Amino acid sequence: MKKTSTNTKINIQPLADRVLVKRVDSDDKKSPAGIIIPDTAQKEKSKIGLVVAVGPGRFGDEGDLIPMTVKVGSKVVFNSGWDNEVDTGEKDEEFFLVKESDILAIIK
Repeated sequence: MKKTSTNTKINIQPLADRVLVKRVDSDDKKSPAGIIIPDTAQKEKSKIGLVVAVGPGRFGDEGDLIPMTVKVGSKVVFNSGWDNEVDTGEKDEEFFLVKESDILAIIK
């Protein structure tokens, strides 16, 4: 069982260039004009998450290991779909297994 920096015990170790991301709620639930938007009116869940586990990297054409750019604990913006959601057994938390290339940005 892998213990991560988020104090969550995860039974998943990503392979190659895969990253396990825990979706976090966006604090921004207001419109630009300052109107509070209820959860029922929000069309799509946040694509912001916290990296909880990473694979070792991918192998390049020459056979050399290309290390991962993202690290455990990084807050990221990512692309996800229904097919890469992972059930880790954690209650009320959503996890996604994505390729590193599906991570669009690291939030600093």
